[in-house]
Amino acid sequence: MTFKYDVIVIGAGHAGCEAAHAAARLGAKTCLITMDMNKIGQMSCNPAVGGIAKGQIVREIDALGGKMGEVTDACSIQFRMLNCSKGPAMWSPRSQCDRGKFIWAWRKVLENTPNLSIWQDTVKEFVFVSRETVGGVVTRMGVRFEANAVVLTAGTFLNGLMHIGRTMIPGGRVGEEASYGLTEQLKSMGIETARMKTGTPVRLDGRTIDFSLAERQDGDNDFHHFSYLPTSAEKEKLPQLPCWTIQTNEEVHEILRSGLADSPLYNGQIQSIGPRYCPSIETKIVTFADKDHHLLFLEPEGTDTQEYYLNGFSSSLPIDVQLEALHKIPALANARAYRPGYAIEYDFFDPTQLLHTLESKKIHGLFFAGQVNGTTGYEEAAGQGLVAGVNAALFALGREPFTLSRDEAYIGVLIDDLVTKGVDEPYRMFTSRAEYRILLRQDDADARLTEKGYRLGLATMERYDLWLEKKAWIERIIAFCESFHVKLEFNSILESLHSAPLKEGVRLISLVNRPELNILMLSEYMPELKGLLADVPSRREEIIEAAEIEIKYAGYIERERLVADKIARLEDIRLRPDFDYDSLHQLTIEARQKLSRIKPETVGQASRIPGVSPADINILLVLLGR
Repeated sequence: MTFKYDVIVIGAGHAGCEAAHAAARLGAKTCLITMDMNKIGQMSCNPAVGGIAKGQIVREIDALGGKMGEVTDACSIQFRMLNCSKGPAMWSPRSQCDRGKFIWAWRKVLENTPNLSIWQDTVKEFVFVSRETVGGVVTRMGVRFEANAVVLTAGTFLNGLMHIGRTMIPGGRVGEEASYGLTEQLKSMGIETARMKTGTPVRLDGRTIDFSLAERQDGDNDFHHFSYLPTSAEKEKLPQLPCWTIQTNEEVHEILRSGLADSPLYNGQIQSIGPRYCPSIETKIVTFADKDHHLLFLEPEGTDTQEYYLNGFSSSLPIDVQLEALHKIPALANARAYRPGYAIEYDFFDPTQLLHTLESKKIHGLFFAGQVNGTTGYEEAAGQGLVAGVNAALFALGREPFTLSRDEAYIGVLIDDLVTKGVDEPYRMFTSRAEYRILLRQDDADARLTEKGYRLGLATMERYDLWLEKKAWIERIIAFCESFHVKLEFNSILESLHSAPLKEGVRLISLVNRPELNILMLSEYMPELKGLLADVPSRREEIIEAAEIEIKYAGYIERERLVADKIARLEDIRLRPDFDYDSLHQLTIEARQKLSRIKPETVGQASRIPGVSPADINILLVLLGR
């Protein structure tokens, strides 16, 4: 038994799991400290992974060598590809998961990761070797751990306080204690902190729900899944379960309105900022007072439980108000609850105090990831956790840091937004936040990131070899389409496929580019193409889809890459952290204040700071040129 490590990770939520696994994979001797080993990777809110933009993050984590995608595939009870009616830049995978099996799948990963130890305890304070450098932690049991780097991923546990009506319960999650002392210690070191709020809905007993009054929603049944490893999809699947949709009504809204006086959100009990994009049901009926109904989703928690999560009904109203309102929904007229919805307040730290590596600018060796940075969502937390864990290991081992740019990954967009713009509400990822959406598709995360993960030592050789094989087959299919000649005799087939006839012979690629045609459809009429596709050794549908997207969107992809490369030149102009912006009177006062506070690492980052105008950047470039 040892108490001296390269990296310590505090907290085993989605950020902590990825951080600990990544640090250990890179060869750093790592210790993950968690309050409860039976809650590792706990889905505190809805039992689902992915969604709009979030699914892209999970695929990026997987491409780099993280584990969230594999764990999700192993525990999936319903998979759907969202936004399929739109272009591939908007396609987003989402999976309902078995909450209990998700925990044990993560435990299996972590307990079998070399270089990784787990300690069940609560961290009560940091150890500092100097005022600017962290050196370890001390736990509530009085155990002192030493480390070169520490990653804080405490989620909602720092001074956590739950609200149900006027009832307030200290805790980080229902039935679990809060964590005290760390915020106060960091505040004394000059790190800025504030409070945020989130919430969760009631959990219902499925035996008391009348599903005949709900609308069934089944998942997809095709080749899509989260992990790029074929073994992830080939494992025996769990039984696939439906979700169900129901609606609120005016009776429900009237009861909810009657309880607003006791709502912590409206009686002054909660002062902190909450998520605008995932509002409570009481916020919905106030903000959208003209709407007579709101859509709700009944989501199963697992294959071996009757517990259902009522998505869309997050609430901190008194228990009796929640239940009375629910009983006015026909499908829930006799519903019994396992526990009510509640709100929770917790401490977070201004993320503009971080570098792009997620290391603190004020304390060397201290990294932050997840909700402590003002984000919301398992996927956002996991993406940060992976980057923080990688960089904590690189810091501890004396290696160069690792970052992702905005044109390389949604994770890069997420972190750049946090450290450059900060947060004024819990940050949630959307496709609209990424200016290079066509480059950052869910289908090409392996093309963008697997080699980076392999060079780091995070992605395995198996994963890298699979990517090389896939890349070679994509190129082979595209080359065939570019060279294969289609003659006028093919017009009869085009007519049967309701596609315009040819006026002259063309290359196959021009037919693939037609929106109503695709490679698999055309292969049924072209033995040469069918023979080529039959030779694809594995992941046939995935490879064909990737090749087709590359063909159909080649012009858009190339145009966006040129724009990204042009903007990237500003990222090559470095700025010293001790740069004296106050002396540059040519800049606006707001620009000087923002630049001095955030201390951007590059001119590119400076250009994205709110309040720093293009004119300020032009002045800065002129002065730097001098």
